[in-house]
Amino acid sequence: MACPTAVESLDTMKPLLVLLATFAAAQAADYQLKSGPATVVWGHYWSGDKPVLRIKSGDTVEVLTMSTSNPTSLARAGVKDEDIQPEWKAIYAAQPPREERGPGGHILTGPIYIEGAEPGDVLEVRIQKIQLAVPYATNGFSPQRGVLPATDFERGATRLIPLDMKRNVARFSDNIEIPVHPFFGSMGVAPDPSKGKVDSAPPGQHAGNLDNKDLVAGTTLYIPVFVPGALFLVGDGHAGQGNGEVDITAMETSLIGTFQFVVRKDMKLKWPRGETPTHWIAMGLDPDLTQALILAVREAIDFLVTDKHLSREEAYALCSVAVDFNVTQAVDGTKGVHGMIPKSIFH
Repeated sequence: MACPTAVESLDTMKPLLVLLATFAAAQAADYQLKSGPATVVWGHYWSGDKPVLRIKSGDTVEVLTMSTSNPTSLARAGVKDEDIQPEWKAIYAAQPPREERGPGGHILTGPIYIEGAEPGDVLEVRIQKIQLAVPYATNGFSPQRGVLPATDFERGATRLIPLDMKRNVARFSDNIEIPVHPFFGSMGVAPDPSKGKVDSAPPGQHAGNLDNKDLVAGTTLYIPVFVPGALFLVGDGHAGQGNGEVDITAMETSLIGTFQFVVRKDMKLKWPRGETPTHWIAMGLDPDLTQALILAVREAIDFLVTDKHLSREEAYALCSVAVDFNVTQAVDGTKGVHGMIPKSIFH
């Protein structure tokens, strides 16, 4: 039998190639949003920011975000100039005047305006995919920041952490490797207009700098909406983090995230809430850690009463015997506690 020619083989494969191309197109995001001087905000969440992208409920957006480490700090830590993203250099070269920024240190991509979102609604943010944008991360601290007193260290330190993107591990040192679990430290919407420019560091009802390491790809964040369009912002990429984020930074890096946005008219929330394939996440945020815990427990009880139809007494007891309350972070001014409610206990 004669062997098929290359052309004949290609003709035979055409239906498969068309199917694969159709599948790839179906998986592609509806929009791409790159980071640049015109598509980021500096240090705040604010109802007065002009949207850089308008989408409809149900649309997906692929967003490039930048590390919180500025180009100068990256170079000082040992990153080669050619490995520093050109987008990052362009953003810093075009810094806005100080009065146009916010009080925080994050540079966030957006905002994204979601049509149909109105105050009182909930924005459902489905985190479909998160990719590392660069093969390195940094961790840095100073004696004046973090959970320890300034007397514990004479000086700060910055560590460059190479990321093995094939093996999906961070090489902290020659004999320490950390599994990479990328997530966005900051995802949020514009707060109530009466609050003005809100510092990007403390999280709040608008979500923002939650630093919740459980919000990885495949999870969902629910955020109360305070202004038309919601005005979603994202940034503060982390390759991984320990609960608490005790020295004030995680493995800071640049990330690419794919999000689907759904306007929920059927939900009412006072505070952000999360969901993973295995857990619901109740969140408590307050400058006082004990008050943050109290709020997280109350939010868990409200969820169990509203969604699982328990009495408040049953819900409180269930929180004690089956729900883990973890310190999300303790370094952002407003501290975070999140309660992990396992789905497996419900039949």
